[in-house]
Amino acid sequence: MIKVAVLGATGYTGVELIRLLHGHPEAEILFLSSESHAGTRFSDVHPQFRGCVEQKLDRLQIELIPEWVDVVFCALPHGQSMTVVPALLGRGFKVIDLSADFRLKQPSLYREWYDLDHPFAELLSTAVYGLPEINRDEIKNAELIANPGCYPTSILLALAPLLVESLVDLKTIIIDAKSGVSGAGRSPKQAFHFPECTENFKAYRVAGHQHIPEIEQELGRLAGEKLRVTFTPHLVPMVRGILSTIYLELHQVTQEDVYSCYHRFYTGQPFVRVIEPPDLPETRLVRGSNYCDLAVRLDKRTDRVIVIAAIDNLVKGASGQAVQNMNILFSIPEITGLGQPAYL
Repeated sequence: MIKVAVLGATGYTGVELIRLLHGHPEAEILFLSSESHAGTRFSDVHPQFRGCVEQKLDRLQIELIPEWVDVVFCALPHGQSMTVVPALLGRGFKVIDLSADFRLKQPSLYREWYDLDHPFAELLSTAVYGLPEINRDEIKNAELIANPGCYPTSILLALAPLLVESLVDLKTIIIDAKSGVSGAGRSPKQAFHFPECTENFKAYRVAGHQHIPEIEQELGRLAGEKLRVTFTPHLVPMVRGILSTIYLELHQVTQEDVYSCYHRFYTGQPFVRVIEPPDLPETRLVRGSNYCDLAVRLDKRTDRVIVIAAIDNLVKGASGQAVQNMNILFSIPEITGLGQPAYL
């Protein structure tokens, strides 16, 4: 059994992690932390786990984590993991961090996009970006895995085949993405209060979303050169799900060339489904699952290609992908504990 600790257990990504780990045949949860609910049982905070997960929540004190834990999941707010992860690595734990704290390779980007200085910038070069479909071999031997962001996951999976085969005009990438409200986290904020969100649809952080440098960094690695994208996120009045619609221009190719490219790239990838016409991805068809559904259409009238990706932001966009990374890290079948389809 893989012995597991979860830090930040009562937030949305922490809860989703525990749901998946509780049903995982090879995982055993040994330690849960929550600063706001320390001393209570996990099921007191989230009653849906009554009779399933009755463990006591501890404060985030590294010395309390049992030494026989194999892997620690950090489901902490951005800016907090970077102060905790070095101590975890120092105790010999494998770490899967769900925050943005170790995703970017350039320390200066944290000051520019997150308004903070990284105190352990030397770890940025050794952290492995945990997108299994791209970095599986590096994940196998990692000590620190930086779990990708939810928007970047959908975008990178949507564009990777085209970039790897150099079919894209890199100056033409426009990304229009929509997310459910759970992407903002569990802490109350006025902008995500029910009366503010329901019966409403809006863009936010236009030309300034913090996922932009992550998206550009990883797309640039795939393309083999630096690039810039236009990225506009939107808030949709639903709990979970991301739908990213991406517009770009390609070199001279046919619809058949494009589909062949995607099928070649994702053959053998258990959690990416390339949807054939006339069907298109929908958030409800991936809700609660670790799947990413992709569709690609060539618009001959405008000579543009349109790529559509749907994921659950809390599963493939966060906790499910983290469990997928754990499976790879400990050399068990990648689909273990993650094979369930969407719930409708």
